[in-house]
Amino acid sequence: MKKSLIALGLGLWLSASAYAHNITVATSFSILEDMVKNVGGEHITVVNILGADKDAHHYEFKPSDVKQFASDKGVKVFFTNGLGMDSWADALIKASGFKGKVVRVSDGVELRLFDANKGVEKDSHQHKETVDIHNHHDGEHHHDKHDHKHDHKHDDKHEHHHDHHSHDTHDHSEKHDHEHHHHGAIDPHAWQNLKNAQIYVDNITKALSELDADHAEIFQKNAQNYKEKIAELDKTLAKDFAQLPENHRYLVTSHEALGYFADAYGLKVLTPLGISSDAEPSAKEMVDVINTIRSLKVPTVFLENVKNPKLLEQIAKESGAKIGGVLYTDALSAKGEGSTYLGMIKANAKTILEGLK
Repeated sequence: MKKSLIALGLGLWLSASAYAHNITVATSFSILEDMVKNVGGEHITVVNILGADKDAHHYEFKPSDVKQFASDKGVKVFFTNGLGMDSWADALIKASGFKGKVVRVSDGVELRLFDANKGVEKDSHQHKETVDIHNHHDGEHHHDKHDHKHDHKHDDKHEHHHDHHSHDTHDHSEKHDHEHHHHGAIDPHAWQNLKNAQIYVDNITKALSELDADHAEIFQKNAQNYKEKIAELDKTLAKDFAQLPENHRYLVTSHEALGYFADAYGLKVLTPLGISSDAEPSAKEMVDVINTIRSLKVPTVFLENVKNPKLLEQIAKESGAKIGGVLYTDALSAKGEGSTYLGMIKANAKTILEGLK
């Protein structure tokens, strides 16, 4: 009995000791938290700021969030999405005086571009397209370099220094007004394309391996296994969506959060809110959306887990479309299949396919 207690105590001590030597990292929202945990496994401790079912576009960080970055907490790296998605993270970094590494996991992805007047701008590399259902007059977009200088009404000048700036060919000069948050020219929801997700994983793996060289081989092995699962799911979904008829390829959601997903599988997006995630559509815009759904005979509209369902319920009622279920857009679900990144993509695909078939 005494030996058993000693063995138990030793086991607990070893476990606690291993945990104490983990590197501590932070993530801005739930989707990134899951990705980072898949790569780091038991060798990291993750502090996540914005949890499940929370809209990452709009967040007023709290004093408790600032405390997470105190020097005694030991956070070594802060993983953010970037591209204007979690811009509040910049203010959090400044407020906390965080001196660690900041990694934008979207670095290197092929960007999908919005157009202020047409819902999405055709990228010369991608030639992506979203159905134009109404004009957006929510903000002016002046151009530089690629003709895309963004005036969002946000004061967010990225005063902290990132380790990865070489990829960024756009001048992200963003001004923040929490009443009306607009993305500007760049669609920030890049993780919705599974090919981009593999780039996210590469960026996470590189950062963790540099911070903890002793476990770099484990991180790289975890990442490879994870990327294989992501690639396999992408291959499966490409086949599944190829079966949809052309007139059943319209994806109606509250705001344009699934553009990358739609582009990947040959869908076209219809959104009453366009690129804005919190504005109220005008009466004319509502009528335009409803008439478009009727004329295209779109069978289904979809709710979002981070949005109030009333708008889409009204559109469904007046257009004759049915509600096809809830999609996970800017956050994971607190429970169920949508509580992991891969589960979220699978759940969304299943819901969309069932709704559009």
